[in-house]
Amino acid sequence: MMGLTEGVFLIVCGTQFTLGILVNGFIGLVNGRSWFKTKRMSLSDFIIATLALSRIILLCIILTDSFLIVFSVNEHDSGIIMQIIDVFWTFTNHLSIWFATCLGVLYCLKIASFSHPTFLWLKWRVSRVLVWMLLGALLLSCGSTASLINEFKLYSVLRGIEATRNVTEHFRKKRNEYYLIHVLGTLWYLPPLIVSLASYFLLIFSLGRHTRQMLQNSTSSREPSTEAHKRAIRIILSFFFLFLLYFLAFLIASFGHFLPKTKMAKMIGEVMAMFYPAGHSFIVILGNSKLKQTFVQMLQCESGHLKPGSKGPIFS
Repeated sequence: MMGLTEGVFLIVCGTQFTLGILVNGFIGLVNGRSWFKTKRMSLSDFIIATLALSRIILLCIILTDSFLIVFSVNEHDSGIIMQIIDVFWTFTNHLSIWFATCLGVLYCLKIASFSHPTFLWLKWRVSRVLVWMLLGALLLSCGSTASLINEFKLYSVLRGIEATRNVTEHFRKKRNEYYLIHVLGTLWYLPPLIVSLASYFLLIFSLGRHTRQMLQNSTSSREPSTEAHKRAIRIILSFFFLFLLYFLAFLIASFGHFLPKTKMAKMIGEVMAMFYPAGHSFIVILGNSKLKQTFVQMLQCESGHLKPGSKGPIFS
């Protein structure tokens, strides 16, 4: 029978899931409608749209995982269904993180200003750089998924040996190998984290130089280039901190069986994990002029500030 804790857990997860679907669905709908009208889509819109789609899938996977924790904890720990969910989650999760990283790199190359030849080479070829990054993200996502499948195979071997209760030196070596692969699996998250940090520090440094130049020229701090720097920094910084929270949630959920209250640890990890795909997408909306304008006008329509039949930019 489901207890009070499990009930609260499912309500919180359901609320986060609904908000995440609404936010990411809004992003996909706006960009999809824009593409349908113009038959064209910019690279930034494509990255944002695919990011939203990957997060919708990710939210569905996390919600399914949450129901398994409550109603079928044994299946969650070792069943074939859980292995299938883990494979889809790993692939989608890495793609989602890389899409967000590509968005940060795009903002950095478009907004930051440096005279270094390498940076200028990347800036002039931003579309080609991002296409190669997306292809690399797909390759790395496949690699992380293949690593997880190999981990499942090793886990099955360990379960088989453990069932015979024949704990030999071979078993201990295999178990240590499994733990090593499990820990090394977290290293797949390092490349996007490093790239995001590099983009963030480049934007910070560029903003500092730009601010000093404005002070020397007595220019207003509300100058468009400064606002663009600040907006990009907010988006990348929010991704960085939410990603760290998400990574912490992943560690809690993955290594929950080492903690005293395994089920509670996994539920806490699930709740923390859902903040990332919903929260960061909302910040992306606030940082994108087209999405923000559409979102504000939609709220105005709902609150009755626009007269029926009147057309704002959302309809143009």
